Amino acid sequence: MMDTSTNTFGVIFYLRKYKAKNGKAPIYARITVDGRRVDLSIKRSIEESSWNSSRGMAKGSREEIRSLNRYLEQVRAKLVEHYQSMVLQGKLATADAIKNQFLGIDKREHTLCKLVEYHNTKMKDTLAWGTMKNYFTTQKYLERFLKMKCGTTDVFLTQINYKFITDFEFFLREWKPVDHHKPLGNNGIMKHMERFRKMINLAIRMEWMNNDPFAKYQPKFDKVERGYLSDEQLQTIEQKEFNITRLQQVKDLFVFSCYTGLSYIDVVNLTPDNITKGIDGGLWISTSRQKTSNAVRVPLLQQALDIIYKYQDHPKVLNEGTLLPSMSNQKLNSYLKEVADLCGIEKNLTFHLARHTFATTVTLSNGVPIESVSKMLGHSRISTTQIYAKVVETKLSHDMNILKEKLSKNITYSNQMKAK
Repeated sequence: MMDTSTNTFGVIFYLRKYKAKNGKAPIYARITVDGRRVDLSIKRSIEESSWNSSRGMAKGSREEIRSLNRYLEQVRAKLVEHYQSMVLQGKLATADAIKNQFLGIDKREHTLCKLVEYHNTKMKDTLAWGTMKNYFTTQKYLERFLKMKCGTTDVFLTQINYKFITDFEFFLREWKPVDHHKPLGNNGIMKHMERFRKMINLAIRMEWMNNDPFAKYQPKFDKVERGYLSDEQLQTIEQKEFNITRLQQVKDLFVFSCYTGLSYIDVVNLTPDNITKGIDGGLWISTSRQKTSNAVRVPLLQQALDIIYKYQDHPKVLNEGTLLPSMSNQKLNSYLKEVADLCGIEKNLTFHLARHTFATTVTLSNGVPIESVSKMLGHSRISTTQIYAKVVETKLSHDMNILKEKLSKNITYSNQMKAK
């Protein structure tokens, strides 16, 4: 259960004088919890002269005044009761939630868990399965947080505030897995917070929430150097021949991605229809990324073409109508570790590393403009490509050597002119 001992709660009554009619102003209750306040009309009015603003009550001894003050105390008592009930049940007591309880507004259908279920159902046909799996993981962490830190199985959306968000982040940071999994790193935590934020944004668009609890929240990602293969390492894998069929196929799929920049899912989804004649008369890959639906057109390099020709009569390719034989991403990445060991490469070889290698070693380091690389990777923004692909030191060295030669020639020419 969350610590509620530091909560501040208060109820005051005041007049909204600017709404006065026929000499009477309406009375409002102001509910404040932890500095956040909401106002509630109690459907009563009174003359300003009969109101004690410092005490927040009517003044006078008439029966109607005493009756009004009794009603005000009943309202106060009911609000206090709702607040205490939420605290005892381990729920997040917010000013909005207390107001809704008092008004009898049934918002039980607008809860966090039902929002998550709605989001995952709505998006399952839109998002890739790999992305949906990440949302399911975020869902599990939210459920654990509710149970272990909030002492409940669900909360109203009106109960989610900035403190709830930061408490969830802290929960993720201190979470210690009991199985073989590693603790979450900072960037993994930030991805969970991003997914949580997207679900909250959906609730706001659906008008299930009036305020954005993420408005003042800023995710903080650590900069990560994207792994890639050097030209020498890529050549080592290309030239290695395996007697085991599965390892040879894995190697070929990996090398194909290194020379096309396509992700795993986009490679296995390729069919002969995706091979078209480009503007230059050569063969191109024309497809769209499953992750973003962005169009991708990549001129086929000879290394990739050789792999396509190699498998064009493969029984699995002919049976499934694909361009290359496929296997699950999990198996592929598992076998890639064997490939790395047998090639003597001390890197965590994953299929996505091929995409980074295409961006860095195959294209940028060979002088392909980043705008062209971005198009071939199917990125919407150049900034995304800049994260994926950094210019390797050999390219920088090559460029600087060219500059040195030019400067050296300029100095020599200048000296010759002076000598004359």
